[in-house]
Amino acid sequence: MLSSSIKQALRRISPTQSARLHTSRTLFSPLTPLTCVKHPELKRSSVYKELQEEDVDYFRTVLSPNNILYHPQPETPEQSILAHHNVDWFNLYRGTSSLCLFPTSTDQVSRILRYCNDNQLAVVPQGGNTGVSGGAVPVFDEIIVNMSKMNTVRSFDSISGVAVVDAGVILEVLDQYLEPKGHMVPLDLGAKGSCQLGGNVSTNAGGLRLMRYGNLHGNVLGLEVVLADGTILHNLSTLRKDNTGYDLKQMFIGAEGTLGLVTGVALSTPRRAKSTHVAMVGLTSFEHVQKAFVMAKEDLSEILSAFEFWDHDSVGMVKQEMMQDTAYPIQGKHAFYALLETQGSRDEHDEEKLNDYLERLMESDIAADGVIAQDNTQVKTLWSWREKIPESMAKAGVAMTYDVSMEVPLLYKMVEDAKKHFGEKGLLGPGKLYSNLLGFGHVGDGNLHIMANVNNFGHKAQADMDEFVFKWAIKHNGSITAEHGVGISKVGYMNDCKSDIQLSLMRAIKTVLDPKGIMNPYKVIPEKSNKQ
Repeated sequence: MLSSSIKQALRRISPTQSARLHTSRTLFSPLTPLTCVKHPELKRSSVYKELQEEDVDYFRTVLSPNNILYHPQPETPEQSILAHHNVDWFNLYRGTSSLCLFPTSTDQVSRILRYCNDNQLAVVPQGGNTGVSGGAVPVFDEIIVNMSKMNTVRSFDSISGVAVVDAGVILEVLDQYLEPKGHMVPLDLGAKGSCQLGGNVSTNAGGLRLMRYGNLHGNVLGLEVVLADGTILHNLSTLRKDNTGYDLKQMFIGAEGTLGLVTGVALSTPRRAKSTHVAMVGLTSFEHVQKAFVMAKEDLSEILSAFEFWDHDSVGMVKQEMMQDTAYPIQGKHAFYALLETQGSRDEHDEEKLNDYLERLMESDIAADGVIAQDNTQVKTLWSWREKIPESMAKAGVAMTYDVSMEVPLLYKMVEDAKKHFGEKGLLGPGKLYSNLLGFGHVGDGNLHIMANVNNFGHKAQADMDEFVFKWAIKHNGSITAEHGVGISKVGYMNDCKSDIQLSLMRAIKTVLDPKGIMNPYKVIPEKSNKQ
């Protein structure tokens, strides 16, 4: 049981702090400059044909009129009916596609890609367009194939817990479908209300509960994929164990649509937890964040599903942009905050374990303060303070975002070094180039999100930040992308973080599956460097 002093410190959230806040996405104005303008080193390949009216006429024989968006010569980019599909979520990358196709069946996808391959028309697959690496939008004038109208749950087996779904199914919609069946999607993202499962698979999205449920390489049992030449790879296996040769589906998980277009997914879904508890604690240092995490693994072990952290500046950003009228759950100012979640099957048992852990945390002077959610509404409120950090940054201005991974003790060292580096250049603070620089992320899997708002955003600002973040991660044996993917934003650093042999194998696979290179060109796999 908790002592009276600990009970007082671990205050319960009041009902007025539990307001459910909605998330919306609006088209940014003004639109960012074209990707090819900001990156003049990128050149449109002459091997790709420019779209002609005769090509559009063919697609009209495949799709109904309401599944084609075609706007060849808008007066301004903002007036184009494709503006939303040409720009990424954070308004950092923009292409000039005049055609977006919305197939409703795998056969239609096959016919589209076969024609594009025969006629050397470049294609960019697109889902919910919530990616932040520019991987789901055109670099130049590639045809967009948007999967949002392939959104059917094909089947669900209550015995095995395997769901077979179209690639365009929205993550949150699938989770809502599974809820009354006692199951859940093993992936949870801040963009779950918009992102689609095919895009999640194509970027190998990690999410908030990876430490409990693992990544998609382990949860995807089978895929249906249309290759560049229109061939349909029927590999929607629902078996958990199949040791017959190469596991081909793994090539497409994290390939970002460069090897083929995912149209169907067989996903293993775990049982939905009967008991969920969430707590937030305030800590004085990142060293204490780490100690709290180690203690959580010791005390909560099998029921620990998430352990997130963010800094105090992140709280200020969320309050400023999105939750002005909502009191922060923890009073006073703390350098860091951690949110931990448990999921299990025995409510009283899980609550007792969490209380014992929090009591030990407070008595050890690791945590300075904390709160525990008392119902589902309050659980969502606590989570919202973490999930709304990226959206708040985007609302405040042009936001550069990074998802690097490294050893846990180094996570906030990168943020501190970045603040020092750009602070010494006089670029941080109100009225400066970088008006905000925040650090937050997933302690459980060593994944740091670092974001910066930019005043008078330009290519140089982004290039400077890219150079610092990516070189720092490589120098410290980390990864330049933990879950967002390479896209166009990081492809220039692939020669630095992958060996010649690794890149050669990637190119060999690309050549076999997409010999004409029409699938999502300019991304993931870099041009050969001088050393190769």
